Amino acid sequence: MEKDTSRLSRLMKLSWDIQRRRKYGTRSKALTAAWVIINCEPVTVHYLTRKLNHDKPLNWKTEQSFSLFNQ
Repeated sequence: MEKDTSRLSRLMKLSWDIQRRRKYGTRSKALTAAWVIINCEPVTVHYLTRKLNHDKPLNWKTEQSFSLFNQ
């Protein structure tokens, strides 16, 4: 139960951040965007690199070199 609560709270915090920063009109659009960020690895990497780089564009090769699950 605790794992589900922490995942949902992370999702809600991320969606609030998206709604505030991107100025989405509805809550459902921000929740949808947050859900995609959490469940899709390339989108997660893109979101985190843009957030940590203060929305400055990255070189495509640099962004593709990051991976959450190296094998």
